[in-house]
Amino acid sequence: MASVADWIEGARPRTLPAAVAPVLLGTGAAAQVGSASVPRALLAAGVALALQVGVNYANDYSDGVRGTDEFRTGPQRLTGGGLAAPGKVKAAALASLGVGALLGLVLVAVSGQWWMLAVGAVCLLAAWGYTGGSRPYGYMGLGEVFVFVFFGLVATLGTTWTQAGELPWTAWAAAVGVGLVACALLMVNNIRDIPTDVPAGKRTVAVRLGDRLARRTYVAMLAVPVLLGLACAIVAPWSLLVLLLLPLAWRCCAPVLRGAAGRDLIGVLRDTGFLELGYGLTLSLGLALG
Repeated sequence: MASVADWIEGARPRTLPAAVAPVLLGTGAAAQVGSASVPRALLAAGVALALQVGVNYANDYSDGVRGTDEFRTGPQRLTGGGLAAPGKVKAAALASLGVGALLGLVLVAVSGQWWMLAVGAVCLLAAWGYTGGSRPYGYMGLGEVFVFVFFGLVATLGTTWTQAGELPWTAWAAAVGVGLVACALLMVNNIRDIPTDVPAGKRTVAVRLGDRLARRTYVAMLAVPVLLGLACAIVAPWSLLVLLLLPLAWRCCAPVLRGAAGRDLIGVLRDTGFLELGYGLTLSLGLALG
């Protein structure tokens, strides 16, 4: 029987910065135009966190029943590791997605942006379809597309829109930047899993690119967001705070470029999560301070 610690690990806390960072950036962009709202930001954060946890449990369930996690090198999964019955993991996924849907409904009602209900519905379908269903797009190399669109563009711009009712170009730059860091988080996870994903038929971007090119792509996914942060400094000079992240970025990139594999990449996965959170904190503060 899975313990509380197992369920917490199943929620993959290392990935949760991918949910918080876009909300910070979207709020920072709203503050830049004088329209930030703490209550709406908190609601957006609740939506993002619930959806992220839901995706993680859904991924655990779907990969587990398909046998993808049978020989994984990372932390043991609930379903694949036999720690919890598949039905319970599926129920946890649906419950998390349900909480996200409820909080999203409240945010839409408060902001008056009722058309965003359609966006929310697409988010829920995309969350489940990542590794669930008969043709999961995460197995076809589209995982990074999902992450970039929903945990980059939609999360960031949706946060800004529900607070400000407009989308300054800095919000777009921040959305692209954080979306790429989120993709880097998924990329390094998939680089680690190449040896098990190939026989399981999981054709992630890392598998399609091959180990060497995937590692270089990971580095690029961290470099471009810093450049976008510097671009924001044109109108918000405090955005130069993103330069404080360069040591951490190098700490992430160095082992990847050296060829670290298997469990040696778990620390990189953790640090990439910290980098994404740091990106959200520094750039959002830079945008808010102007």
